[in-house]
Amino acid sequence: MSAALPPLACDSHMHIFDPRFAPSTHWKRQPPAAPVAAYRQLQARLGTQRAVVVTPSTYGTDNACTLDALAQLGEAARGVAVVDAGVDAAELQRLHALGVRGLRVNFVTPQSWGTTTPQMLATLAAKAAPLGWHIQVFVHPEQLLAMAALLRGLPVPLVVDHMARLDPAQGASGEAFDLLCSLLDAGNTWVKLSGAYMRSSVGGPGYDDTLAAGQALVRRAPERLVWGSDWPHTTETPGSVDDAALVDLLGRWCEGDAQRLARILVDNPAKLYDFGPVPSS
Repeated sequence: MSAALPPLACDSHMHIFDPRFAPSTHWKRQPPAAPVAAYRQLQARLGTQRAVVVTPSTYGTDNACTLDALAQLGEAARGVAVVDAGVDAAELQRLHALGVRGLRVNFVTPQSWGTTTPQMLATLAAKAAPLGWHIQVFVHPEQLLAMAALLRGLPVPLVVDHMARLDPAQGASGEAFDLLCSLLDAGNTWVKLSGAYMRSSVGGPGYDDTLAAGQALVRRAPERLVWGSDWPHTTETPGSVDDAALVDLLGRWCEGDAQRLARILVDNPAKLYDFGPVPSS
């Protein structure tokens, strides 16, 4: 890594996989062993102090592993849960008390309930609204475009996972990129600067083909971007991703601007995930 991270830097997208918790019967791949103890080692290496634990599709709608991780990580962590559209208010209140601040709706990978639909997204957004939560979506670019009207009208903040899986070959252009910018401009959408490797054709450690889109997003709306490692990188070959290189990539997306970097790593996640005010230096 080229530079030390600012105090209270937050990894706003990571997962915990603990063998004490059984995967959902819908999940056919063997999950990795990625417990809290291993993640703490990564935090020490990178210099991050806060984390957002996102329930992976592996566990279906069982958030027990995520909640256990939140209990271990304490006030330095928040959670994003996965629930069925039929979830009741009492369960959402329980999750809130344990540190959850948003719901993830995944349109990309297999889900325990079958196919994810726009109606499920709308239903969950309405249920999340009274808690002051956000809705996080994992979508292909074409799905983002298809749901444009729905996304613009959500009653809660929208968080778009992994830069909407934009095609790096299109750079800072194309219909999906334009829509993402339009959503950012409207003021209710946040984007996770994460998952650079998912569609990069040149690969790591530089992921150079992601620079155009990443830099354009940072210039466009630095006040509504957060960064995530996506540890332990379950979409990639084990051992192929260097998390320190992903931090360096964020620095390149920020074009070396330390203020923007601090905003994305500290101020923005403090606001989005309800960590409380950032102490003034």
